[in-house]
Amino acid sequence: MTRTARCVSFLALAAMAASFSLVQAQPPAKDTKPVTPAPATAPAKGKDTKAQPPGAKPGDHAAPPGVSEADMQACAAAATPGPMHEHLAALVGTWSGTCKMWMPGATEAQQSECTSVYTSMMDGRFVRCETNGEMPGMGPFTGFGVFGYDNVGKKFQSTCLDNCGTGMMTGTGDLSADGKTLNWTFDFNCPMNKGPIKVRQVERRIGANAMTLEMFGPDPTTGKEQKMMEIAYTRKAGAAAPATAAPKPAK
Repeated sequence: MTRTARCVSFLALAAMAASFSLVQAQPPAKDTKPVTPAPATAPAKGKDTKAQPPGAKPGDHAAPPGVSEADMQACAAAATPGPMHEHLAALVGTWSGTCKMWMPGATEAQQSECTSVYTSMMDGRFVRCETNGEMPGMGPFTGFGVFGYDNVGKKFQSTCLDNCGTGMMTGTGDLSADGKTLNWTFDFNCPMNKGPIKVRQVERRIGANAMTLEMFGPDPTTGKEQKMMEIAYTRKAGAAAPATAAPKPAK
């Protein structure tokens, strides 16, 4: 694979800090009458004594002063894995790949083998991929990528790096209407172009245990898009993730 073919609550804390500063700066209240303190009572065992926002359930964390219930709900929704995260989680397992790579201007592909291991991270919020194989003419290849779906931005996201370069490749993706094709656009600095370029990656699911990855990028000489890489993957027996319904793309 070429370099272009490889990959592929702050709000609450800030509010608490602001609240603490406000309390520290507040002058003491002026009382002209002595107040007899109420007798101390021990909190009920196992109960949260902090003020709860309207609609909160027992055991929920209290909203810091200055943070509304709507803010807390928005943060919770942003952090909750959904159907798009299940789409990524369906990749979990070990995959054997046959890679075809087309050098600039070449009509015949160079072939090699690779193995990619997908694992779940952060309680299903992200998936990581570690790939090992052989780079034709360059020796052993090791790549690492992290994939996720941003509930706020409504986009798949990825960051990839490998042992054949010192830069990172970052991209965003969108899922097709049938939930079978994930179309990625990646940015990175290409050593042959000596600057930033964009490449496309098309990930197609073919059943539960087969998929293909295709990557397209500009020819360094002509600038025209060409097919640079294709990997046909098969999941190893016993490594299949539980079957899930194809998610619908976010609107």
